[in-house]
Amino acid sequence: MTASTMSSFPLDHLPDSADLLSVEAEVVSIDGREALRVALTPQTAAGVPDVDYIDQPTLVVLPVDFRNGRIDTDIRSGLGSDAPEYARGFAGIAYRVSDDAQQFESAYLRPTNGRKVNPPAPRDVRAVQYFSYPDWKYERLRNEFPDGGFEAGADIAPDEWINFSIEVGEKRVAVTVNGERVLELEDTMTPASSGRVALWVDIGTVAYFSNLVVTPAS
Repeated sequence: MTASTMSSFPLDHLPDSADLLSVEAEVVSIDGREALRVALTPQTAAGVPDVDYIDQPTLVVLPVDFRNGRIDTDIRSGLGSDAPEYARGFAGIAYRVSDDAQQFESAYLRPTNGRKVNPPAPRDVRAVQYFSYPDWKYERLRNEFPDGGFEAGADIAPDEWINFSIEVGEKRVAVTVNGERVLELEDTMTPASSGRVALWVDIGTVAYFSNLVVTPAS
């Protein structure tokens, strides 16, 4: 892929050469569209927190390289029947995924923290999260930056389609949800690298992904 090539994935089928890491994925029809349903495998969901899940490489890795640019997709996320109490419908996009998936950055949604469902504080400002694996997972970011600079509120709810966009610079990231800029970081504290783009989900989540477009910086 050249620096100026846009890659489009309708996600009405599992792309050729996609890699499933600790997740299962299948094409389903929902709300009048074909989409890719993604959830943790039962073995992963039965595993150990902070080892098998919670900001881990639980990914559908797509055959597209990326360093800087823009990633757009539609996400419909909610809770599975076996979701633990702390589950929030975690679903988003990972990028700069290394070949061994031991390094990546991600921005994701917590739809049950969306302002549309009136969650209690401080959940109402925790609907969108940035993290970097393995060094800057959400818990460390929240502990070391209690002002909430790496997460933000959003007008979303579970089980509805959400347009989700990430704009990435060398150490900058901006997240737009349904056309509204909700999170902007000028220094992610993570050195820039090149890698793959992936769909990401976490514990207790059943997520659907559709219409993913990757536009590298020119």
